[in-house]
Amino acid sequence: MKRAATARLRPAALVHNLGIARRAAPRSRVMAVIKAEAYGHGLLRVADALAPHTDGFAVSCLEEAFALRNAGHALPLLALQGFRDGHELVHAARQGIAVAVHDPVQLRLLETTPLPRPVRVWLKLDSGMGRLGFPAEDAFVRLRALQNCANVATSPVLMTHLACADEPGRAENAAQLARFEAATRDLPGERSLANSAAILGLPRAHGDWNRPGILLYGASPMADGDARRHGLQPVMTLQAPLVAVHDLAPGDAVGYGATFRCRRPTRVGVVAIGYADGYPRHVPSGVPVCLPQGRAPLIGRVSMDLITIDLTDLPGAAVGDPVTLWGEGLPVEEVARAAETISYDLLCAVAGRVRVEEVAGNAH
Repeated sequence: MKRAATARLRPAALVHNLGIARRAAPRSRVMAVIKAEAYGHGLLRVADALAPHTDGFAVSCLEEAFALRNAGHALPLLALQGFRDGHELVHAARQGIAVAVHDPVQLRLLETTPLPRPVRVWLKLDSGMGRLGFPAEDAFVRLRALQNCANVATSPVLMTHLACADEPGRAENAAQLARFEAATRDLPGERSLANSAAILGLPRAHGDWNRPGILLYGASPMADGDARRHGLQPVMTLQAPLVAVHDLAPGDAVGYGATFRCRRPTRVGVVAIGYADGYPRHVPSGVPVCLPQGRAPLIGRVSMDLITIDLTDLPGAAVGDPVTLWGEGLPVEEVARAAETISYDLLCAVAGRVRVEEVAGNAH
């Protein structure tokens, strides 16, 4: 069953945003990141839109890569978390999917698992993220092991991930880049360092392959950024209808827990979206929504199926009006900041019961 809440998606905006990534780093190839159901936009839908324009796709796990191959996508694919066992490794090799190698267990599996053909490898080095990857200083030893492995096709790509690229001036960025460069200076192979934020803000990180993610979907990758400043266009506009309007008096409470009480005569609107649709329950009163007549603040707690908003300053608002939760006219990163979260969280959380519509043309 689908709800009245609708995610309106503009495939043309995806292509536009990818073009911005290319212009920012014209010497780099693009490995478009479409993991986590393409940040909530739909894995296959986004892959179909971007396939003519990108050089490859990066996903989180091999299950996502297999889905792309099974749907007929022939572009280079990279599984960023690599493989968990020999069974996955065999299927990755069979379907021509590149795998990140970041752990000694994976190295042993590569050396001992019979494969139908060699597999392409991206060697992940930890330059300061402290998550996945071999210590950068081990790059020579790990690369030599891979080069000596008959199951590895060609020279591995050397990759790392930047922890603070969304704040380009942070000292950690320079330290990570210096550590990676020192560890790989005399080693063969292509390089990949830049995520969305580094593509836009750290030219030194541009490598043979860049990995744009959040910017593809029209949200700023910068900690204090505005997508419009970079020319990015929102791909998703999340909307739901206004289903009721009523008046409350000063002192009247709104919603579960009576956490909001009216300080003035208040015209309350009820919108058909809630946390079961992916609109986060934790957002506080005051987070903006957008109607044709203007913006209005959320009031009271988000419930499973409904939110309430203050329409006192929008007397023209009426039942049936579309309410935009984020997207055109209301940047998702602005909503995320007001909700004390990040745009990734909002986009990825949109639930399966939300209706999806594709819309022609670019956003304005």
